[in-house]
Amino acid sequence: MRYRLAAACLTFSLASVQSVIAEPSVQELAARTEVRPIETLTLTDQQFLTGDKSAAKAAVIAGELRLPQGASGRLPAVVLMHGSGGAGPREEFWSKTFNEMGIASFLVDSFSGRGLTSVSANQAMLGRFNMIVDAYRAHATLSAHARIDRSRIALMGFSRGGQTALYASLKRFHQAWDPEVAFAAYIPLYASCNTALIGDTDVSAVPIRMFHGMADDYVPVAPCRAYVERLRRAGNDVRLTEFADAHHAYDNPLGGRTPVVATNAQSVRACALKEEPAGAIVNAETGLAFSYKDPCVALNPHTGYNEAAAQATRVAVKDLLRTVFKLN
Repeated sequence: MRYRLAAACLTFSLASVQSVIAEPSVQELAARTEVRPIETLTLTDQQFLTGDKSAAKAAVIAGELRLPQGASGRLPAVVLMHGSGGAGPREEFWSKTFNEMGIASFLVDSFSGRGLTSVSANQAMLGRFNMIVDAYRAHATLSAHARIDRSRIALMGFSRGGQTALYASLKRFHQAWDPEVAFAAYIPLYASCNTALIGDTDVSAVPIRMFHGMADDYVPVAPCRAYVERLRRAGNDVRLTEFADAHHAYDNPLGGRTPVVATNAQSVRACALKEEPAGAIVNAETGLAFSYKDPCVALNPHTGYNEAAAQATRVAVKDLLRTVFKLN
C-alpha cells in the first residue's frame, strides 16, 4: 500500500513539474495579433516569368501580423514565407524570436486561401515562383500599415519559401510585378538554387544571407555555392553559411533529432534547370520542358533538427537585422 501511495505521489509530482515546465512564457506573447487579407494572384511559372497578368486568377490569402510588446512608433518587420508543407512550428518560433527583439512578424499563408495544405508530394499544385508575388503583396500590405516602417521590412523564407526569398531579390521581377517593393534584406534558408534564371545576378543592392545544411538531401547546397559565386562576381552583397551534419529544415524546433524520411516528398536534387527561352523552364540535360514527372525528380528526402546549426542561424539572423534595421 505504501509503495502504491509513494508511486502515486511521484506520478503527481512529475505531472506537476511537467505542467509548470509547459507554461508558456509571457514574453512570447504578442502585444497584438492581426490576420490581414492579402489580395494576390495564382498563376503558372510561365505567366510569372513573362509578367503575364492577363490570365492570372485572383486569390485572397492571409498573413498573421504579430506586434511585439513594449514597442511604440513605426516598427521594423520580417515577412515569413513557409515551405512546401505549409506554415508550422518553425515559422511560429521565428515569429516569437523577432517579437522578442521588438520586430513585428508577418507570416504569410500561401496555401489555405488557395485550398491547399501541402504540396510536398505534388509540387506542381502551385507554381514554383507564385509565392514571390505573394511576398510582394505582403510587402505592400505592411507598407500601408500605420504601425510598420516600410523602409525596414525584410523577407525570410524556408525551403520553397527560401527559394521565394532568394529569387524575390531579382530586379527583373520587381519591375514586372511591383516596382515599389523594397525589402531591406533577403534571408533564404535551405533554398533551392537548381534553376538558372535569365538576369538572376541583377538583384537588389541589399544583403542576401543564405543558410544551408551540408547534409541536406532534399535541397542540396552545391547549386547554391555556384549561384553565390556568380552573384559575388557581379558585385552583390551575398553570403552563404553552411552547417555540417545539418539536414533539411534543421531549424524546426519540433523536428526529429535523428533525420527522418519525408515520405513521398518530391525533390529536384538531381535536376539542373534553366530558363530558356524566356518564360520556359527546361531540363538542362534533356533540353525539354521540365516536369515533376522527369526522371531526375527524386522522392523520400530527409528532414531533421540540428540544435547547433539552428542556434548559429538565429544568432546570425538577429545580428543582421540589428544592423539593417538600425536597432539599439
